[in-house]
Amino acid sequence: MAEATGRRPRSQRRRGEAGVELLRDADRRAAWLLLADGVPQSHADLDDPLYLEFEYVRRLGHLIDVAAPAGRPLRVLHLGAGLLTLARYVAATRPGSRQLAVEIDAALVELVRRRVPLRRDASGARVRVRIGDARSVLEQLRAGSFDVVVADVFAGGRTPAHLTSAEFAAAARRVLGGAGLFAANVADGPPLAHARAQAATARAVFCDVCLVADPGVLRRRRFGNIVLAAGPGPLPTAALTRLTAADPVPGRVLHGEALDRFVAGARPVTDATASPSPAPPPGVFAS
Repeated sequence: MAEATGRRPRSQRRRGEAGVELLRDADRRAAWLLLADGVPQSHADLDDPLYLEFEYVRRLGHLIDVAAPAGRPLRVLHLGAGLLTLARYVAATRPGSRQLAVEIDAALVELVRRRVPLRRDASGARVRVRIGDARSVLEQLRAGSFDVVVADVFAGGRTPAHLTSAEFAAAARRVLGGAGLFAANVADGPPLAHARAQAATARAVFCDVCLVADPGVLRRRRFGNIVLAAGPGPLPTAALTRLTAADPVPGRVLHGEALDRFVAGARPVTDATASPSPAPPPGVFAS
């Protein structure tokens, strides 16, 4: 789920099932916007996979950039497929990467395959897509089988409760093995109770955690997307801070003592206490 960018897509659309729509981007010849029940979910430019329209996706791209030396192939698990935007980005920046995308909506997967298909990279690597619940698939995967796990799953504009708990984070930690990077799109607004709890939850499982977002969101001024990053070892926060500060809309990285202050008093979420992320306020996705 992402905030609207303010640019108007063309009215031409391709409708799937369960309120899923594909709209052409008015400003980019081969780009599409995916909406689910009217909520922007994903954007992809087929001619330019390096172009990342949504701010939070750009920040996820930065995390992938700093996860390993430039160009090195990665094993990447995408929980939530959308238009496979990040999978396209990884294929373009790290040829030969092995990727698996998990998506619960079979009709959406078929729509993407027909209308906005992936192009095989020069190395012949492919992105596999598996239909299923993100956590169920995650728990079936072999330990240490991925270098990066990205969680970006929403239903009706909210992250399902079972994808917000310490048990879910532990399952992600298991497939990363002794190294790697976990990243999640966390949507929240004032007073950021959900985001604070998610950071506390990640801290209960991982060695190092940081948050990346627009300063206005972190200052509890508005609803928005916060990228949570966590790892079994130290995160490359210095490089991430430089990349994020250079964005068209500069972001802020919370880490160390700044994150201590942000999280203070928040408790980790378990399966027994988990709830979906907050519903976005009316009008937050208006163009």
